[in-house]
Amino acid sequence: MGKTSKDKRDIYYRLAKEEGWRARSAYKLLHIDEVFHIFDGVTRAVDLCAAPGSWSQVLSRRLYETREPKDRDEVKIIAVDLQAMGPLPGIIQLQGDITKLSTAQAIIEHFGEGKKAQLVVCDGAPDVTGLHDIDEYIQSQLLLAALSITTHVLTLGGTFVAKIFRGKDTSLLYSQLRIFFSRVTIAKPPSSRNSSIEAFVVCEDYKPPEGYVPQLIDPMLDDVQKIACETGSPVNRAIVPFLVCGDLRVFDSDMSYSLNIDPEKGYEYRDVVQKPLSPAYSEVLERMKTTSLKHGSIKVEADKKMD
Repeated sequence: MGKTSKDKRDIYYRLAKEEGWRARSAYKLLHIDEVFHIFDGVTRAVDLCAAPGSWSQVLSRRLYETREPKDRDEVKIIAVDLQAMGPLPGIIQLQGDITKLSTAQAIIEHFGEGKKAQLVVCDGAPDVTGLHDIDEYIQSQLLLAALSITTHVLTLGGTFVAKIFRGKDTSLLYSQLRIFFSRVTIAKPPSSRNSSIEAFVVCEDYKPPEGYVPQLIDPMLDDVQKIACETGSPVNRAIVPFLVCGDLRVFDSDMSYSLNIDPEKGYEYRDVVQKPLSPAYSEVLERMKTTSLKHGSIKVEADKKMD
């Protein structure tokens, strides 16, 4: 390897180059399979947010290329992303939005009438900002969108694997996924850096509640509770969506804004509704009455009297 900074990468980066993987993230899915055996008996799979295609490449090598040529026709692997990616053996590429019903219908059409996916994987993630709360919020919305389309295209007993960002709401996420799957595990494969907050939920044995109606939700735009009530199903209304409270379209509490929100009316100062009865800084205020600052030093009035 060379001596430049670009060549000083971790072992999985170098292995990916040597073994012909499109990205080091391929090992994350391989390591998950080593423990959970998610590829066993699978002939129909979907890769959501697939580009640039490292997870699709794993599915191609494990599910398609390992079979005899005469048996490959029964394998259907669909890669979905808004971006195009390079072709892969046995992979059907579908450019579409995972929050659209038309995308779910197109996936089911490729499998054929009466058939759905046995495995759905999603390694999608937003462009991280470095602000963990924001990154966790956006990732949770992406996961909700992936779960929404999965309820349309995954067969009963199927498996769902997706990336999450670990945070204070991880336990809530776990409890929500347990509504739809018999077993839910949060895994951290060795190829995922310890410094990263990412992890992966491995959801096995898909069993939605009786009476649940699959829906497609764009969590960044839609009112999830309103959509849940539109199905007429009491089960849908009872399921609380795992959303971080708030909306990225409104004010950011870490930012400063002009109080003159309506320029036509102008800003009018208003005093606080209830002033503190006994503020912590009251002692400081009292001392300031008898203390003055002169030429960079504090002169106490009491000392004047002593002089």
